[in-house]
Amino acid sequence: MENRILGLHHITAIAGNAQKNYNFYTKVLGLRLVKKTVNFDDPGTYHFYFGDEVGTPGTILTFFPWEGIRKGISGTGMATEIGYAIPEGSFSFWQKKLAAAGVRTQSVSHFDAAHLLFQDPDGLFLSLSENGSSDGRAGWTADPEFKDHALKGFQQVTLTLKSTQPTAEILTNLFGYELKEKAGNRTRYETSSIGTANIVDLVELPTERPGHVAGGSTHHVAFRVRDESTLMHLRTKVEDMGLSITPKIDRNYFFSLYFREPGGVLFEIATDNPGFAVDEAVDQLGSHLKLPAQYEESRSEIEKVLPQII
Repeated sequence: MENRILGLHHITAIAGNAQKNYNFYTKVLGLRLVKKTVNFDDPGTYHFYFGDEVGTPGTILTFFPWEGIRKGISGTGMATEIGYAIPEGSFSFWQKKLAAAGVRTQSVSHFDAAHLLFQDPDGLFLSLSENGSSDGRAGWTADPEFKDHALKGFQQVTLTLKSTQPTAEILTNLFGYELKEKAGNRTRYETSSIGTANIVDLVELPTERPGHVAGGSTHHVAFRVRDESTLMHLRTKVEDMGLSITPKIDRNYFFSLYFREPGGVLFEIATDNPGFAVDEAVDQLGSHLKLPAQYEESRSEIEKVLPQII
């Protein structure tokens, strides 16, 4: 397992209204807000992390909610669908739950597996699929309503590209993924380094317009590594492929590197350590506004700017 990508770590997207974003992901989808902090580059904006009880890598969807941001444009060079795994027998529960919340759903099939496709309040595409009994993740089950149906974590992410080959080379040659299936213009890659959150689908649309990242679209896709040693090993490999990559960045809850893969998607590599309990007890995760050290002295001003979440 050393020096290997361990599937997906987290995915970050952009939202509009912070309250609507919080309500949808906690009350409709039943995820836990595991961290409430701010955008490190824009402390007047929240950074929400939604996941399971402890924010296990592979369960974490994060958002920058910018009030009034215009809607993004879905297209090539971006992640266009985020897929969650749900327990077997949960499909009908989620159809009814989403319908009750006024969310339109559509049943689609990827590689002969049924997916329940829908959009969040900002237009971000999500899907749910029953993934079989091999996924032992429990999800966040504190609310009895979700006890038998909780989202387990990511199943797959779909990247839409003008040409899939350059991105496929990153997945296989750098990240250790393997080609599993191909159907039409969709190709599936999977890593055997871990059994969950380990699938990336590439969709090739040569004539599609490039996407524009704004409200309701993904900002980046983060892949998981065990620790900083592995992180820096992979940094060298990225540089050896002739790609530009950032220095190591401390995100308080993990260490990161960022680079843009040839198809245009912003990739991050993020560590498991130190985790979200580094500054809050597990039973208190998401209960307090946690600020990076450089903004702590400005807490009162920041709290006045941020919208109140109830």
